[in-house]
Amino acid sequence: GRRQPPDASAKTRNGYMTIRVLSADDHGVVAEGLRYVVQAQPDMEVSACVQDSRGAVRLALESRPDIVLIDQAMPLLNGAEATHLIRERCPEIHVIVLSMYSNRAHVIGALQAGASGYVVKKSAAKEVVDAIRAVHDGRRYLSKEIADIVIEQVAHKAASKNPLELLSSRERQVLQIIAEGKTTKEAASGLDVSVKTAETHRTNLMEKLDIHSTAGLVRYAIRRGLLQP
Repeated sequence: GRRQPPDASAKTRNGYMTIRVLSADDHGVVAEGLRYVVQAQPDMEVSACVQDSRGAVRLALESRPDIVLIDQAMPLLNGAEATHLIRERCPEIHVIVLSMYSNRAHVIGALQAGASGYVVKKSAAKEVVDAIRAVHDGRRYLSKEIADIVIEQVAHKAASKNPLELLSSRERQVLQIIAEGKTTKEAASGLDVSVKTAETHRTNLMEKLDIHSTAGLVRYAIRRGLLQP
C-alpha cells in the first residue's frame, strides 16, 4: 500500500496508514470471506460488516470509511443506487461494487452511479485487494473480463440515452421495490415516506418510462440490472 504523510489523528497498523473498509453483503459466507481477505492485509482493516444496503449507506455517512465494498444484488436498494446515495453525500468515499454478473447493464449502471471499481465475485480474492489499493490511490479498477464492456460503451457513447437517467433516486428505489413484488404501501414503509408520496413516485416513473403495468416494470428492471432474473 502507499505510505501517507504522518498524521497524529490517523490510525496506523504495522507502520502503514490504515485503509478503512466497510463491507456490505447479504450473503454471510461471502461477507466473512471478504472480511478475512481484507483484514489479512497489513495496511487495511474492516471497520464494519453490514448485511443490507440501507445500513451500509447509513453507516458510511456516519463513520466515513475510505472504501465501501458493496454487493450489487441487494434487496430493496441495489448496490448501484446505494453507491449513488453515498457518493452524493460523501464524494470522498470510494465505492467498489461486487457482483456475480458482468453484463453491460450492471457494469455501466454502477459506474454511472459513481463507483470507482467493479469486481466480479468469481474473480480471485487478490482482485478485491488490488481494487481497494487502486481506488484508494485515486484510480479506477475493473475486473479484466469487463474492461471490454466499458470500452465498447465509450465507443458507442452516441447511443440513445438510458431512460433510467430520467428518474430521480427515489423513483429508481420505488421501481426496484415494486419490481421485487412489494406493494406501494410496503415501498412507502421501506423508504419512510407516506403512501401518497410513494404512489406519486410510482405514477411519475411509469409516465417517464412509458410503462403502465407492474409486469412491464419487472421486465424493465431486469433488463436494466436493477433486479436479478
